[in-house]
Amino acid sequence: MRRIVGTELPLILWIWSVYVKLSAGAQRCDEVLASPLPYSAFTSSSVLAADFGAGYAKLNRRVGNGGWSPSDSDRYQWLQVDLRARKQITAIATQGRYSSSDWTKHYRLLYSDTGSNWKPYRQDSNIWTFSGNWNTERAVRHELQHPFMARFVRFIPLDWSEEGRIGLRVELYGCAYWADVISFDGQGVISYRFRQKKMKILKDVISLKFKTTKGDGVLLHGEGQQGDYITLELQRAKLLLQINLGSNQYGSIQGHTSVSSGSLLDDDHWHCVLIERYRRSVNFTLNQHTQSFRTNGEFDHLDLDYEITFGGMPVSAKPSSGARENYIGCMEAIHYNGDNITNLVRRRKVDTSSFLNLTFSCAESRTFPAAFNSTGSLQLPGRTDADTVSVRLQFRTWNPSGLLFFTPLMPGGVEVSLVEGKVTVHIYVTLGKNTRVDISSGSGLNDGQWHNVHFLALESIAMLTINGDEMSTVRAALPIQIRTGGDYFFGGYFPRTDLSPSQRSFQGCMQLIHVDDQLVDLQSVEQGMLGSFENVSLDMCAIIDRCVPNHCEHGGKCSQTGDTFKCACEGTGYSGATCHNSVYEQSCEEYKHLGRSSDTYWIDPDSSGPLEPFRVTCNMMEDKVWTTIVNDLPAQSSVSLGSRPEDKTVLTLNYSMSAEQMNAVTSSAELCEQHVAYMCYKSRLLNLPDGSPSTWWVGRGNEKHFYWGGSGPGVQKCACGIERNCTDPRYYCNCDADLRQWKEDAGVLMYKDHLPVSQVVVGDVHRSGSEARLTVGPLRCQGDRHFWNAASFNTPASYLHFPTFQAETSADVSFYFKTSASHGVFLENLGNPDYIRLELKSATVVSFSFDVGNGPVELTVRSSTPLNDDQWHRVEAERNIKEAVLRLDKVHREARSAPPQGHTRLQLFSQLFVGASGGQRGFLGCIRSLKVNGITLDLEGRAKVTPGVKPGCSGHCSSYGMHCQNEGKCIEKYNGYSCDCSLTAFDGPFCNDDVGGYFESGTLVRYDLMSESSSSPAVKEGSSGVLSAVGNLTCEELSFSFSTSHTPAVLIYISSKTQDYLAVVVRHNATNEPEVSPIGLLPR
Repeated sequence: MRRIVGTELPLILWIWSVYVKLSAGAQRCDEVLASPLPYSAFTSSSVLAADFGAGYAKLNRRVGNGGWSPSDSDRYQWLQVDLRARKQITAIATQGRYSSSDWTKHYRLLYSDTGSNWKPYRQDSNIWTFSGNWNTERAVRHELQHPFMARFVRFIPLDWSEEGRIGLRVELYGCAYWADVISFDGQGVISYRFRQKKMKILKDVISLKFKTTKGDGVLLHGEGQQGDYITLELQRAKLLLQINLGSNQYGSIQGHTSVSSGSLLDDDHWHCVLIERYRRSVNFTLNQHTQSFRTNGEFDHLDLDYEITFGGMPVSAKPSSGARENYIGCMEAIHYNGDNITNLVRRRKVDTSSFLNLTFSCAESRTFPAAFNSTGSLQLPGRTDADTVSVRLQFRTWNPSGLLFFTPLMPGGVEVSLVEGKVTVHIYVTLGKNTRVDISSGSGLNDGQWHNVHFLALESIAMLTINGDEMSTVRAALPIQIRTGGDYFFGGYFPRTDLSPSQRSFQGCMQLIHVDDQLVDLQSVEQGMLGSFENVSLDMCAIIDRCVPNHCEHGGKCSQTGDTFKCACEGTGYSGATCHNSVYEQSCEEYKHLGRSSDTYWIDPDSSGPLEPFRVTCNMMEDKVWTTIVNDLPAQSSVSLGSRPEDKTVLTLNYSMSAEQMNAVTSSAELCEQHVAYMCYKSRLLNLPDGSPSTWWVGRGNEKHFYWGGSGPGVQKCACGIERNCTDPRYYCNCDADLRQWKEDAGVLMYKDHLPVSQVVVGDVHRSGSEARLTVGPLRCQGDRHFWNAASFNTPASYLHFPTFQAETSADVSFYFKTSASHGVFLENLGNPDYIRLELKSATVVSFSFDVGNGPVELTVRSSTPLNDDQWHRVEAERNIKEAVLRLDKVHREARSAPPQGHTRLQLFSQLFVGASGGQRGFLGCIRSLKVNGITLDLEGRAKVTPGVKPGCSGHCSSYGMHCQNEGKCIEKYNGYSCDCSLTAFDGPFCNDDVGGYFESGTLVRYDLMSESSSSPAVKEGSSGVLSAVGNLTCEELSFSFSTSHTPAVLIYISSKTQDYLAVVVRHNATNEPEVSPIGLLPR
């Protein structure tokens, strides 16, 4: 499966029309909902007095005592509104209590259809905290990012006035909502029969809402005799969409496509699904989160037979469809390609004969869950001085460890905990001598799913059963008969005693708690009639799957606890909190300017983009850098005959990377080339007698090309035809002469937009005696235009502008800069109030500041040396939902963790300004290789049409000249630099390769320092060369290295036209040891 790059135009227009209609409807959904309700529609946890009642909590009303206030100001208070029917809620507003010091600063919102099983309002992957009031009169309104449908709404105060207490007046805004609801019992299936026996469907629009407590079940299914199918089902509380538009009969084209969305969908709350398909393009939306993809295969139509079913598999389903479970739960607002299925069911227009009892209502959940936040505890009573401990419960959590329950014994205690994903029981007996019994069962139980635990200690046996699997029940013998203490602590036990459990807290949810084989009435606990609790949210499960959607990029593996998630980036080629940053450089050019020599390297041309890193060979030349990509076609591969004489022979070349990766190399290169050679014996290459091409090659985009190496596009010739030196001047290729002798047409393909060669189709080898051999060399590309793409900002007011920075949840910026100024804005993009800015704050400080709605954040890094030294410096900035990071020159780094609560999406609307912006101090200097989210911005192209900004930037030697070693000279180039080694004894791209020779006895190299003639030096006796020098020098400087086993020997001898000379010899000294001695006759 691959993602859509551009959705087809008809689908875009159709979706836009639907969006406009929905938007128009949403704009009208803003009615006042709470104020018209009677006093009795408002209830609360408590009231301070009768005239502080919940019914007085209406916005802008002054009746009673001007609003609601509870008897105690703590986090266990709530204000509830019963809207009398399900409504769509789009906005909320709050006020403090009139003419008082009582208001609510922050609060949370819960909602429900039934007044139980509450769901917290979530935003940005968190249970959202709304900002409230700071005085009594000003109303604060919030437009909901995610409108919801509910009958009951609760406000939970979290923070309130220091001068007073909790005070609240509220309003809800929205509109009426109604939909037919159908209850599915796991037996009944809705069968929607098509008007035709077979349907060939090009476009689908399917929508429905569902809620359930079961993690598995088929929501809809349709299939055809040709193998096409569409299935939407729950698997382990995740939604799975499977589509197959058809596979070919040979099985080489597989059409099966599977996409998963969501998690924890068995929470007994409504979830909204929308499937939009046009040909192979699909939008799959769950709860406003959309995944866009293209189906596998090459077919466009969904061929279905007879029917599509909702709630399960049809009786006529093929055995290959598998034994899937039918759906148990509720659905509403089922629409299939314009037909309202739920309405048709109510009117009995579709087949519902499989239902034993068809009902149009949704049964209320009886589970009554409890949510623990790692600081809470639930204390429940049990039998005292009994010989049996029996506890059953269901739990779900992401944490590997935590206390499920603890109960004291007389004497001792029983602890049942989750330890590294296993349920572990510790039984302590302290009678006489301390005795401990341990048993454990299960594994991986911290997967967020509901799991059953049953612990039973009876007489002298203890038993532990997980998920009702009696066959795997673990048993252990007890040394004595136990006696119960009567108290059970669930989710937390914080008193410090001799019998304190090893695990002291739990984070997650529990439900269906049984003590002494009796279901505990948690509603009575909430009302204070049974047991006690602290920091536990009753009648709701607020667990969140922070790994869906997965914020770990590039294949990073997500793991989580109840509070946070982390990404494992090992083996991905990326690093950072969300595996966002590539650990490799973008090109061979960048490796060279880090001082690397020729070798094989991993490169990542789009950095943080979707393209995976890949290996290439980098050849570092003195003034060029070549990127080499090899293929698997051996040199001089024989071209064999096709299966039939008239068939052409196709030779396919495979490279060690994808087409997208190849395109990334060629598109950024300055030039590319690929050598091709066709050796022929009575085998024509390009031109048959009738002028039609005999052979062609296929390049980028699967385009055919009819020119050969050494020629160019549109010219059906070989190199000899261009140079007019073919074997037979009547033809444009040597092989086209059709001679009975071996000939060759070879040359270099240089039009990079056509490269690389992926196939060569040879057509003239079927004749008797015809032979051919083909060679296609590696693709070689030179340079990296992105790395040197630069602009010079000459005035403080000069800037470049680009489209808005797309940076909602994850974004990065990287660039090089050099300047002689001490301050200036590199780039800026504004929103309201969001913004992002990178700035040179002083000669040694770079700043990265932004605001995503939680207030300004600024990261700074300080360099130990001045940054305004007119040398290149690299800046890298990243922001994601986990952290923000700023790096300078790969040495200095600062990171800042994101707050656990609050906004995470950066929403910008202005253009991205580079170099300056309104009211900011402009940047003076050069910026190059500016990348935003892995895409290089064309600074040069924009600078060519922008006053005050010039394309390119000079002065690279100030930054990279130190790579030229052994006194090599750095030479400035428009797009880089090179090292001049001509005046050194070294060679290579960095003047670090020794230039030497092997001298046999009697050989020498002679240079004539004063001659005007020019000839090349050679290593043979009597040979001569020329070195430019100045006569009558007053000093000489000479350096070299040598290795020899012979003495005496002359290493250097310099003579002149006078008696002056200089020689360096190796000879034995007085102690018969070899030494080097300079000798000479110096001028007087």
